[in-house]
Amino acid sequence: MAKPLVAIVGRPNVGKSTFFNRVVGKRIAIVEDTPGVTRDRIYADADWGRYRFTLIDTGGLDPVGEVMMIDKMREQAEIAIDLADVIVFFVDGRDGVNPNDEDVAHFLRRTKKPIVLAVNKMDNPHKQDDAYAFYELGMGDPIAISATLGIGINDVLDAIVAHLPAPDEQQEEEEQGLQIAVIGKPNVGKSSLVNALLGQNRVIVEDYPGTTRDAIDTQFERDGERYTIIDTAGLRRKRSIEDNSIERYGVIRSLAAARRADVVLVVIDATEGMTEQDVKIAGYAHEEGKPSIVIVNKWDLIEKDTHTMNQFKKDISRELAFMSYAPMLFTSALNGQRVERIFELVYHVYAQSVLRVSTGVLNEVINHACAAVEPPSDKGRRLNILYATQVDVQPPSFALFVNEPNLLHFSYQRYLENQLRNAFGFEGTPIRIFPRRREN
Repeated sequence: MAKPLVAIVGRPNVGKSTFFNRVVGKRIAIVEDTPGVTRDRIYADADWGRYRFTLIDTGGLDPVGEVMMIDKMREQAEIAIDLADVIVFFVDGRDGVNPNDEDVAHFLRRTKKPIVLAVNKMDNPHKQDDAYAFYELGMGDPIAISATLGIGINDVLDAIVAHLPAPDEQQEEEEQGLQIAVIGKPNVGKSSLVNALLGQNRVIVEDYPGTTRDAIDTQFERDGERYTIIDTAGLRRKRSIEDNSIERYGVIRSLAAARRADVVLVVIDATEGMTEQDVKIAGYAHEEGKPSIVIVNKWDLIEKDTHTMNQFKKDISRELAFMSYAPMLFTSALNGQRVERIFELVYHVYAQSVLRVSTGVLNEVINHACAAVEPPSDKGRRLNILYATQVDVQPPSFALFVNEPNLLHFSYQRYLENQLRNAFGFEGTPIRIFPRRREN
């Protein structure tokens, strides 16, 4: 079961991003004292007690050209309502009740989504009673907070989780089998590929970008195995979706789909070749630590000779150097060419992502690697890897206990990663290596 979505909605400069950063524990959203800084939706997993949810920091409420603020706020509320399980409505307590706030509140009251009203910037405890003025919005009890000082944050989180399923219910996952997310730019043939995998037209396909506006989950069985395939909205360049909030939320859902998937198919259009946006999209899967397969679709439309495929592989490998572990498959969703091989690769890369290595064998490989290529040194002090252990899977993650973590240069870390791949495979999955200090 996917984590519940909690969207933060409000006018620019009311402190949404500051609250978001404080809750997720990182400075993810850009925070400046200027309206409209958050241009894109940003999401991150958060937890409160035993509850887990995905928090969405919404932006883009500043007027663009002649578009009125009120129209942008209404659009924002509509999209947040469509996506979120709970909405946190942020207002500025120092400004008092704003007419724009009233308009959004009126819209929200007509929905069935639970709303938490946060009155921010109540830094002075002697003026927190000013929050009571927001009762006139008719949205329940206003919660006085200061996102900057951390006042009242717990109260907002308590109010959020009061509307979420019980933790035990969140952990009850249906037997969905392997979950496969299909991501890529618009019009690269994602929906056609999904249909080919399903063997039936379960997703609408039309020959123009943006047909799939949302992430669509389809459960099915094949050869006695269960799968859930997730067809996602196409990811466009940022400037192409600057004024289209619906598609920007489609981006969030696409990335969220990749995060909850077991395996990601990164689909590239063979007729266009590798583009900058393809690299960025592949980077999302890599950063999330997901086993991935690069699908070069529409291969039937390419004029080929004996060198064509090898040249494509070289070009893509050069652009996706950070993802050299991912297998590459050339397909045609239209005529079914090599589509069946996708299932074989999906299970292979998933198995590689959950592979565990015994500590003894792991240290033997690391010791051989260090003997073959001496660890780096700096100012007379050499890196000493004392021992290693695997700490996690999906992706395979390893802790290296060393005398000085700063001595583990990126190039040597990449060398160790390659040695692990040579020894154990790990095809299709990223590897994480974490140096930890331990004295001799």
